[in-house]
Amino acid sequence: MGVLYGPKSYENEPHRDPSLIENAVLLPLLQNYFPSQEPFNAETPPKALVRSFVTPEDLFYKRNHGPIPVIDDPNNYRLEIGGLVPGPLSLSLQDLRNLPKHTVTATLQCAGNRRTAMSKVRKVKGVGWAISALGNAVWGGARLHDVLELAGVRQESSKRHVEFSSVDVCKEENGGPYKASIPLSQAMSPEAEVILAYEMNGKELNRDHGFPLRVVVPGVIGARSVKWLTEIKVIEEECQGFFMQKDYKMFPPTVDWDNINWNSRRPLMDFPVQCAICSPAEGDLVKAGSKMKIQGYAVSGGGRGIERVDVSVDGGKTWQEAQRFQDDKEYIADNPEKCKRFAWVLWELTVELTNSPLEVVAKAVDAAANIQPEDVSSIWNLRGVLNTSWHRVKLNVVPPQSKL
Repeated sequence: MGVLYGPKSYENEPHRDPSLIENAVLLPLLQNYFPSQEPFNAETPPKALVRSFVTPEDLFYKRNHGPIPVIDDPNNYRLEIGGLVPGPLSLSLQDLRNLPKHTVTATLQCAGNRRTAMSKVRKVKGVGWAISALGNAVWGGARLHDVLELAGVRQESSKRHVEFSSVDVCKEENGGPYKASIPLSQAMSPEAEVILAYEMNGKELNRDHGFPLRVVVPGVIGARSVKWLTEIKVIEEECQGFFMQKDYKMFPPTVDWDNINWNSRRPLMDFPVQCAICSPAEGDLVKAGSKMKIQGYAVSGGGRGIERVDVSVDGGKTWQEAQRFQDDKEYIADNPEKCKRFAWVLWELTVELTNSPLEVVAKAVDAAANIQPEDVSSIWNLRGVLNTSWHRVKLNVVPPQSKL
């Protein structure tokens, strides 16, 4: 048994905040949900998600593929750097802490965020996420390119890839470790801000989020930010592991489980522009004639800022632009002094309600003018990933004299 190891049972799981919404696994044949306590997958209550720009670590969404790894003694932890590197390394946590520390505020998002809405169109497979399979945190650690340079890696070999291996025990890997990779060019780019994180929100990583070390790849789907890191290798081609080659790919609506060809699509990397309404919630009662604050988040991958958020209260017939914020300050897309490019924006809009039926709709536009599709059916895929369609919330309007 190693210093850091992935247990085979769920007897030593960490304590979790009871307010987390535990999710279920959606099976494509039955379209039924089954409790997913093993492994534990849970998301933040939507209204809690927009209370703060930085998501508290205990409320940050949890995505796992097996029992949470255990470390016997962090002082004996080693990170192995190998593969196609001139000088292989074996680094302790202290070695990594001795390197220049870098912090990046970045939103991590599961590729399956908002899957449940897609499942209402046609059957999909995966964890039944609602709208909160994401969170925003301040990550602290060593830059990946600093570590690779210590091993003698240079930018000239940028056609290669960097593979991250965990001790996470996964049935999809036949009991082997979770693996993922990114292009070496991205790993070596200072602008990409890829880090080997040992801190989250100024505190030591907790077990659910990768203690003692994880990689954080800003602007990329969460599946590539490998937790419980034990080995980094430079390789000739992208990782051949299950979660790179037979999962987290987006297929057209014409593909089903009978005709799927996994080799026909590239692994997902940057996530597209996304937006959701966190408050009010579906079915909430609201009084006609009153004022209502609508709140939500918007984010785009690849470091692209959010140019605007459009909100409608009549199902998309007319629109108003919401105010955008980061850290309670006015947000201006792609302004280095007024935005954190890998972080979400929180937005809000106050509207006056009428007696009319009320359907709130929100959509975002990113700094590259990428837009969200209106209809989820146009982007349906059998894995239920990247549902970035307009988010809709229907409310129940009651007379002004009603007691709520």
